[in-house]
Amino acid sequence: MAERRLLLGDEALALGAIHAGLSGVYAYPGTPSTEITEFIQANALARERGIRSKWCTNEKTAMEAALGMSYAGKRALVCMKHVGMNVAADAFVNSAITGVNGGVVVLVADDPSMHSSQNEQDTRFYGKFAMVPIFEPSNQQETYDMMKEAFDLSERLKEPVLMRLVTRLAHSRAAVEEKYLLEQNELNPYLGRDWVLLPAIARRRYAALLDKQADMEEAAEVSAFNVFEQKGGRGLGIVACGIGYNYVKEFAPAHASILKISQYPLPITQIKALAAESSEILVVEDGQPVVEEQLHAILGADYPISGRLTGRLPRTGELTPDNVAAALGKQLESPFAAARNLVPRPPALCPGCGHRDVYKALNEVAAEYPDHRIFGDIGCYTLGALPPFAALASCVDMGASITMAKGAADAGLFPAIAVIGDSTFTHSGMTGLLDAVNENANITVVISDNLTTAMTGGQDSAGTNKFEQICIGLGVEPEHVRVVVPLAKNMEEITRVIREEINYKGVSVIIPRRECVQTLTRKNRNKQAEKK
Repeated sequence: MAERRLLLGDEALALGAIHAGLSGVYAYPGTPSTEITEFIQANALARERGIRSKWCTNEKTAMEAALGMSYAGKRALVCMKHVGMNVAADAFVNSAITGVNGGVVVLVADDPSMHSSQNEQDTRFYGKFAMVPIFEPSNQQETYDMMKEAFDLSERLKEPVLMRLVTRLAHSRAAVEEKYLLEQNELNPYLGRDWVLLPAIARRRYAALLDKQADMEEAAEVSAFNVFEQKGGRGLGIVACGIGYNYVKEFAPAHASILKISQYPLPITQIKALAAESSEILVVEDGQPVVEEQLHAILGADYPISGRLTGRLPRTGELTPDNVAAALGKQLESPFAAARNLVPRPPALCPGCGHRDVYKALNEVAAEYPDHRIFGDIGCYTLGALPPFAALASCVDMGASITMAKGAADAGLFPAIAVIGDSTFTHSGMTGLLDAVNENANITVVISDNLTTAMTGGQDSAGTNKFEQICIGLGVEPEHVRVVVPLAKNMEEITRVIREEINYKGVSVIIPRRECVQTLTRKNRNKQAEKK
């Protein structure tokens, strides 16, 4: 009897990839995708097979390394959260033009409702833009099952395949039955010049990609993951995408025909069949109205279609049982009364966190300069924007602190201070620092180094113990690369260093370095366990 395991959606995907003959996973940690790579790193079969699973510096390097493994003939998985796709987009879109050799699956975990993100962008737009197949599982078992199908389809079409999870599926558990176990591909480097995207070759490869669209559409039409549940009436028809299918099955009227969509491009024949036996169509999709917009083009402007665009479902936020039930004309009655008079509990930096001492010192010195601005970045230190510190003026995207500080300094603002974390600095801050050095911008950069990627759980940070050398290599004057230890007893020294570097007319870097209290606690706990 096949083994059944209780798995997160992320874990089901990781296990499916291992069993599908994976040779390497390339990723940068980002919620809600992080657990995929962590599962592979800890999996005994993955270690036995030598599956490469180290963290990458950013999503672009991850995508490119996966392409290199594919070029060599092996199967590769790329993992990121949705905003990471913006970083990987250049390589991702061009990989559809080069095509692949060994199978490539690009997993992107979207975050509707922005539980831990800056926006609600929907990765399906990227798949449509690149013109590659998209898989969107509706449950954990389907997530596992899809990995083999996705790798097989990638190698059959010689194209990357995009797979989309959402937070609610990535971070919920269900029983998953193991169904297959494939060997890894043999080394088989690609022969030919198709991967050299000179314009003449790229034009030919783009034409070839267009020629494959019919095959992708046919694959979606016959896919076992796209299911048309016909009722034969003339009432409501429902298109249910990915995880939305579960909510629809719970609340749909008995007479409603349902088309479950978990593989794209859209199965147009099935959509037209649903429309032919329905008087209207409701589109239930988690994220943005990707399918709803396409249905208007497929069925014509006069066919009645509702969903997020029409307000039948909320325009923002994730799907919930409540809003899907309401869209289907049912009102849920909760047995629990709404809680009253609860004091809000916003997130806060951990007690003992080194970032606390950094912000205390920064605020003390910055207060001496009425026009100061502190530009923030993506990481747990972003919580310095909240009380009691309220220090940050901005937080836009990975690496933006340094380049925004430079731009503000270019405009004449003084002092312009950037706060960036160690992992974020190597992810996308180094190029901004090089710009600042090249123009001798009058900025002070604080790389708050806690020796890990703390916000996502303590993964390895690419630049650990290298930041002084990196900054000097990028051209920062060695005497203006300063290291301090963020502790209360060192506050006099820290404030003195900050003041000196603010008053230096040029690029200076201060590196407060102290290990994250969470990773340090885990290390000490493990050491104690080993002694026992």
